[in-house]
Amino acid sequence: MTAADRQDGARRPRVIVTTDPELDDLNSMLRLVLYSNEIDLAGLIYSSSQFHWAGDPAAGVEPHRWPPAGARGHIDQAVDAYEQAWDNLRVHDARYPSPEHLRALVKQGNILTKGDTDQETDGSRLIEDVLLDGDDRQVFVQAWGGTNTIARALLSIEERAKRAGTWEDTYRTVVARTVITSFGKQDQTWDEYIRPHWPELELREVATLAWGYFARLVVRDEDQVYLTPEWMAEHVSGVGPIGSAYRVWGDGLQMAAGFDDEDYFGIAGKTKDELEALGYRVWCPVFPPGAWISEGDSSNFAMHIDNGLRNWEGPHFGGWGGRQAPSPSDPHEWVSGLAHDSLPEGMAPVETPFGTTVNDYAAARWLGAFQRDLATRLRWSVTPRFEDANHAPALTVEPGVDLSGAAGERVEVTLHASDPDGDAVALTAWEYREAGSCEGSATVELSGATLAIGIPADARAGDAIHVIVEAVDDAPVPSTSYARVVIRVA
Repeated sequence: MTAADRQDGARRPRVIVTTDPELDDLNSMLRLVLYSNEIDLAGLIYSSSQFHWAGDPAAGVEPHRWPPAGARGHIDQAVDAYEQAWDNLRVHDARYPSPEHLRALVKQGNILTKGDTDQETDGSRLIEDVLLDGDDRQVFVQAWGGTNTIARALLSIEERAKRAGTWEDTYRTVVARTVITSFGKQDQTWDEYIRPHWPELELREVATLAWGYFARLVVRDEDQVYLTPEWMAEHVSGVGPIGSAYRVWGDGLQMAAGFDDEDYFGIAGKTKDELEALGYRVWCPVFPPGAWISEGDSSNFAMHIDNGLRNWEGPHFGGWGGRQAPSPSDPHEWVSGLAHDSLPEGMAPVETPFGTTVNDYAAARWLGAFQRDLATRLRWSVTPRFEDANHAPALTVEPGVDLSGAAGERVEVTLHASDPDGDAVALTAWEYREAGSCEGSATVELSGATLAIGIPADARAGDAIHVIVEAVDDAPVPSTSYARVVIRVA
């Protein structure tokens, strides 16, 4: 490993994933392995939730929506597909880890029942080991399902530390370096154990409609194309082993064996009424065969992709994983549903099937770019020569992306954009007001490679201004790179 590799590894976010076998978890896992070059993965762990558990015969608990014994779990399915594509992927980025490395991260966590924390598991021990391994980088522990395996790891840490008389120091160490992200609290363990025993542990709640089963309610009109059967067939489900493993409407597949009245996504050619006549509880609208279904848990790891948006640095920053705002009831929790970005003209908050009004633009505004990037990486997976595929532009900012200036001052930076494929690159820049803290608007002027940012005259000391620079190539499926310039008011 070179010095540059070590520096890159130190910069990339460290991530542990816990996940249940929902079909959207499979789709998110397939996307995740395509971004394993950007994220320092430290664990891939099966866990239960209120929607899926493996069952415990000794306790008389039947399995619920869990794949039968001996079946390949969704994490293993994703790594299997990745293994077939790895030789091609590493042509396009040598940082892609080996399939063997990813397999070593796959562990079984607490899966027997909803909220299972009774015993230590390989998965809970992995989490415990990472949180205590002495690496000073922040660890993002993600709950794509329930938080129970995470809770079991924290319980083991607490029990051992109290026996050793080191609880206070251990608590401070874990709290200082750990962030939990979750798509909803899908079991009782957050409320019953984690928050009462770890009151200062940071939680980023990343639930969003934009990447879930109801995405079409909040996605911009111009981005709806990325969910259609035609686009999915050409750019996702028809592209290589990873794309072919991706779940789409009417694909004939099930999450678990036997009848499941909530799992009608694999059935093609049936209307809502026809599905209900067959005994299904149609809780999500029906779409044409081949259409996008859901990737709900991608908002967990999308914030950690090193695309220049620096989304993981602060929950309020915003990016491909959406944006979070402080919870009014918990000083250490951040919530996606409270972070509203200003909607474009013609868009309005939507009334959901759950009786709530939602403005999910903080996540939905990025969907087109993230989908196009997925298409690009899937094309890498079937393209053995670098020059035969597209790659995102390189974008740097001189003198840097973290600057300071006084109220009323004009701050200038120079942008350097290039494209590894020789494509033309278009630059745009805009103030991300919701991510900043100034009451007034900054002026943003882009002239060639010079970006001038005017700090409002009434800006207060300590205010922050966030300006997003986008570099888009002119490939048939354009790729986007970003730079986030943050100016602190002196």
